[in-house]
Amino acid sequence: MKRDELLDAAEGLLADHGVQALTLAAVAERAGVSKGGLLYHFKTKDALVAGMIDRLIADFDALVAAQDETCYTRAYVRATFVAVQSGRLRRWAVATGAAGDPALLVPLREAMARWHTHDLATEPDPVLSRIVRLACEGVWEAATQCPTIFDPGRPHQGDFPGLRERLLSLVH
Repeated sequence: MKRDELLDAAEGLLADHGVQALTLAAVAERAGVSKGGLLYHFKTKDALVAGMIDRLIADFDALVAAQDETCYTRAYVRATFVAVQSGRLRRWAVATGAAGDPALLVPLREAMARWHTHDLATEPDPVLSRIVRLACEGVWEAATQCPTIFDPGRPHQGDFPGLRERLLSLVH
């Protein structure tokens, strides 16, 4: 069993049943492995949560890097909308929800600080770039709390592509 499959099982368990259901035994059962098989990769529940957080950081870093853009803020906007539209949003919600120990969120806080300051000084309008990055955080939060808010099939749910393009137009 691969680490990612175990992390997927933990995220699915959290999404379906909440943080109180996250036990190593339940994750092993959901993944179809022995508890020992799970313990080979994750020695504790905190290690499992830390693994989910590390994966979501690496996943977003890869999304940003994959965008062919002229500046970091534009890549950040595109990566945000790709993440929201592709369902990666669930990964963020469950991993951060599972981190009952504030120390487990330190890597995420460090990544957020990096994402919100990276290359600002090289952009034409650093303040506007920071505002656009913070607006992306609002997109994450709104889509997390109300997943249908950007559903193109529902009338009056907003123009998701239009919002992305408007944010992109603010930075060069």
